[in-house]
Amino acid sequence: MRQAVLVEPKHIEFREVEAPKASDLKEHQVLLNIKRIGICGSEIHSYHGCHPATFYPVVQGHEYSAVVVATGMAVTICKAGDVVTARPQLACGKCKPCQRGEYNICEELRVQAFQANGAAQDFFVVDDDRIAVLPEGMSLDYGAMIEPVAVAAHATMRGGDLKGKNVVVSGAGTIGNLVAQFAKARGAKRVLITDVSDFRLEIARKCGIIDTLNVAKMPLKEGAKRLFGDEDFQAAFEVAGVESSIRSLMECIGKGSTIVVVAVFGKDPSLNMFYLGEHELKVNGTMMYRHEDYLTAIDQVSSGAIRLEPLISNHFPFEQYDEAYKFIDENGATSMKIIIKL
Repeated sequence: MRQAVLVEPKHIEFREVEAPKASDLKEHQVLLNIKRIGICGSEIHSYHGCHPATFYPVVQGHEYSAVVVATGMAVTICKAGDVVTARPQLACGKCKPCQRGEYNICEELRVQAFQANGAAQDFFVVDDDRIAVLPEGMSLDYGAMIEPVAVAAHATMRGGDLKGKNVVVSGAGTIGNLVAQFAKARGAKRVLITDVSDFRLEIARKCGIIDTLNVAKMPLKEGAKRLFGDEDFQAAFEVAGVESSIRSLMECIGKGSTIVVVAVFGKDPSLNMFYLGEHELKVNGTMMYRHEDYLTAIDQVSSGAIRLEPLISNHFPFEQYDEAYKFIDENGATSMKIIIKL
């Protein structure tokens, strides 16, 4: 079978390896035929050698949809022919976070395509406890995007009860867009999404986020005042990963409010800690997702509450995996989600 391996930064090697066999499955394992793979921002960092926790060489792919080929004897969650996706988290199950059910912050966590081999191959074996069955009729493209939707599902839960609150999302890339959509789905009163790219803000509007602000043209303080008036905003999500973004959110958000840091910062920001304390702000981190977030993501996409079609910019065949990364490098300002077709 075919396999795409990132052997070192900017070097993807295609290999022919032996396919896993149904006869070798353990009782709780599932054999998948991979159909679609989404490329995410973290993998772009890996491709450029900028991801601090990527171990080379590593098989690509952690956002995917697939068809079940065979199952182990004890598997009940799915059957041959089902269309599924699966979480890429490999948790130890023994550490304190795992014992609390918080395996997304496992002390020994490995993520496929970064610290363990991913799904960029024709056939792939997954444990059944990470499988999520997709509803009949959901497209393979959408199935491959459940992973980033689950990131947004978990992040918005970290913001507390959003019902009736005004929300600001800083950063309108794929994850920021999905966070904004999920904030709406969770009952936020108004959601303002900001960016420095008119292209990304236009995509956000196509996804139903009607309140947008280009902070390169108008500062957040003025834009938020125009939209929210004296109400302020009570929850914010930092998805841009730059110091000016989180400093601006801290400056403008209402006292006693919550900021969730979703982005990975390339450089640690310098923050006014006195201001943080004096305004009694809550700053929360968020790490990936848990299985219930996957199921919530599937439900919200299936219901139409989360729109994905405007986010899909282009498809590349498996043999052009490397060209897909180069396309992102050259067209990053005018592209969102790139999907690999097997």
